[in-house]
Amino acid sequence: MLFSLLSQFSDVWSFLDVFKYITFRTGGAILTAFLLTFLIAPPIIKWLKSKQTNGQPIRELGEISHKKEKSGTPTMGGLIMIITIAAATLLWAKMDNPFVWILLGATLLFGAIGFLDDCEKLIKNNPSGISAKLKFSLQIIVAGICAFLIASYTKPDLSYALTFPFFKSWVIDLGIFYIPFAVIVIVGASNAVNLTDGLDGLATGPVMICSAVFLLITYLVGNAVFANYLQLHYVAGVGELAVFCGALVGACLGFLWFNAPPAKIFMGDTGSLALGGALGAVAVATKHEIVLAVAGGVFVIEALSVILQVASFRITGKRIFKMAPIHHHFEKKGWAETTVVVRFWILAIVCGLLALATLKLR
Repeated sequence: MLFSLLSQFSDVWSFLDVFKYITFRTGGAILTAFLLTFLIAPPIIKWLKSKQTNGQPIRELGEISHKKEKSGTPTMGGLIMIITIAAATLLWAKMDNPFVWILLGATLLFGAIGFLDDCEKLIKNNPSGISAKLKFSLQIIVAGICAFLIASYTKPDLSYALTFPFFKSWVIDLGIFYIPFAVIVIVGASNAVNLTDGLDGLATGPVMICSAVFLLITYLVGNAVFANYLQLHYVAGVGELAVFCGALVGACLGFLWFNAPPAKIFMGDTGSLALGGALGAVAVATKHEIVLAVAGGVFVIEALSVILQVASFRITGKRIFKMAPIHHHFEKKGWAETTVVVRFWILAIVCGLLALATLKLR
């Protein structure tokens, strides 16, 4: 919005030329989302507390201390993040870019699914929320539309292609099978972040780190000069998603102020499904789906721990972990909540650095 309004006056005031640079507008999006969080979070938290008498329902199988310490903490904090992400993106991004609208739409729709799930939990005081069948069905529909639109606006030679890190020329054209693959990436990322969101600040930190990694990836992949130098596959238009990723970083950084232990508010499924869906969609748009699994290594580990736990129990009747997702396993082993959170953040930083290494090792 600011680009459209101010760039036309750059001939008169040359300093307005800065709005033409993605780097400047990305920085603006980070600061806007961050500062806006401090403006809207307190009243929203107060309002949610007034509407949620008992706060988010706590799992009976979880740590006993959680039932006591976290009882009454409101959920749906993802509303704060969605508002700040949307506002910062609309303010600083070029609004004639289709990728920006696709990513915003995906974020809002996944957030709506999470909102529906959170409402069900609060109304029925049931941690399970809406049925898994309904949740997955809605996610698949949204992800399918998102994947199709991204492919439609991507240049033909890459629309349905799968690229690989470390290999500059290894590309597989999946054809019509790319859409189901992209749906798996987006839905998988959404649910993996959702599974990670089990302790104060645990999901927020890794999402912020992963968003920062893809901020750089979108900028490089969307810049023909840098993409050619690094031997990346250039995708016209996705560079503008650096602004969107900047909004994600700023929103997470601001929300972490209120979500850090002890949390004043939980992001809920409203936030976790939206953030995960956004990361998955960015990975699809930049043709870095596999790199997402590296950058989001924490989310992959959390999701795998649940899959392995369920599979093991159904096949052998025994559990691999004391409790899944795996962050609860470490709690059961005696780790303090803050210890689990900080160590997972450290792991997320390592995963982010490994993901960035793929940009040059080709």
